[in-house]
Amino acid sequence: MSTLKIGLVSISDRASQGVYEDKGLPALQGWFEAALTTPFELVSRLIPDEQAEIEATLKQLVDETGCHLVLTTGGTGPALRDVTPEATLAVADKVMPGFGEQMRQISLHYVPTAILSRQVGVIRKGALILNLPGQPKAIKETLEGVRDEAGQSIVHGIFSAVPYCLDLIGAPYVETNESVCKAFRPKSAQRPAT
Repeated sequence: MSTLKIGLVSISDRASQGVYEDKGLPALQGWFEAALTTPFELVSRLIPDEQAEIEATLKQLVDETGCHLVLTTGGTGPALRDVTPEATLAVADKVMPGFGEQMRQISLHYVPTAILSRQVGVIRKGALILNLPGQPKAIKETLEGVRDEAGQSIVHGIFSAVPYCLDLIGAPYVETNESVCKAFRPKSAQRPAT
């Protein structure tokens, strides 16, 4: 059984030049360490907002490194330098519009400017690629969703659908720490807990 390989790509002109410290990669790494109970390996990249470089990085992580899941952070707004969605769509075999729709729905619970986000989800070969927001707080909210005061889910986070999507495209079976994020699968796709 192969180990889940996750590519993390932080896309920022200034952070990639060392002008300020990247916060996206550490936030994602910490989240996965808390959320997954399945063994996994992380492969991280910090690159500028250059469409050709983003495309090349995504292709390399999927085609050569063998990542099953790739998460990008940053570059999804309307600014001229924000080209992450274009680069992601350019390397896609299939577009998964529900991910972008859900990410915006979650973020709209916190900020009205969520409608400016152009995040997309796609499949390339046997990998799922998702564009996440750039801020650590927004990354966590997007992955986990919106909860009420009692901790009950009001709007599901996108990660609850990721393990089953990975099943369907032939990636390793992923189990989560349910206190962070409960993976949803139809009963027919569930395996006994390990």
